[in-house]
Amino acid sequence: MKNFFRFIAPATTFMVVLVSAPPHLNSQVAEHRVHNIVLVHGAWADGSGWKGVYDILTKDGYKVSIVQEPETSFKDDVAATRRMLALQDGPTILVGHSYGGAVITEAGTEPSVAGLVYVAAHMPDAGEDEADDGKRFPSDLSKSTAIKRTPDGFTYLDPAQFREYFAADLSSQQADLMARSQVFNFADNFKAVITTAAWRTKPSWMIVSAKDRTINPDLERWYAARAKSHTTEIAGASHCVYVSHPKDVANVIEEAATHAQQP
Repeated sequence: MKNFFRFIAPATTFMVVLVSAPPHLNSQVAEHRVHNIVLVHGAWADGSGWKGVYDILTKDGYKVSIVQEPETSFKDDVAATRRMLALQDGPTILVGHSYGGAVITEAGTEPSVAGLVYVAAHMPDAGEDEADDGKRFPSDLSKSTAIKRTPDGFTYLDPAQFREYFAADLSSQQADLMARSQVFNFADNFKAVITTAAWRTKPSWMIVSAKDRTINPDLERWYAARAKSHTTEIAGASHCVYVSHPKDVANVIEEAATHAQQP
């Protein structure tokens, strides 16, 4: 699979002229694209953050489902994703953000999965876990005091520091709502070891958030290079890129749906 790199610069930098394909070609693309999309959120978040991406994809004719992982164990989160995949009526593009990248790496081996999209996400190989992978390129968050832990072993982000490390390109009001509604993630989830990496046998796409402080952008780039992923880098994007740049994220998902080989 050919690897390519695309950089999304601020809109004021240049003008792109789009030329429409002939109607018969558009219909051929629509007929052969993958129609089912399953979205998987990451740690300290829930499925509601996908609303912007969901609205765009559904308007464009895709059937979109959103997994609500309990974050009580990695096994539970993988099972929740596979449960949603089982409800799809055909080939599916599986999308994961952040910790959700590890989840789709494990769950994406299901035969119905035609392609994987990693959104500022972890992408461990078999025998690896995201906690150790993160040490390759430590993030600003990992060096901060923002990660807190409950007495029963669940992690969360200090609400006072949530926007700084997780959602710097969102409004303070939106970031505060996310901070106050975050799903606590069981700490051991970050050390869950991948048994079989789906990206080894499925085509993958990676969205790199250039201003990510939760996962080091260099780690996202390293993951993508190792997997020979189709790579898009979004300038100025925080870790919460799927919320702040829904159109850019939806474009990559639609690209995957158009070019992935159906099982």
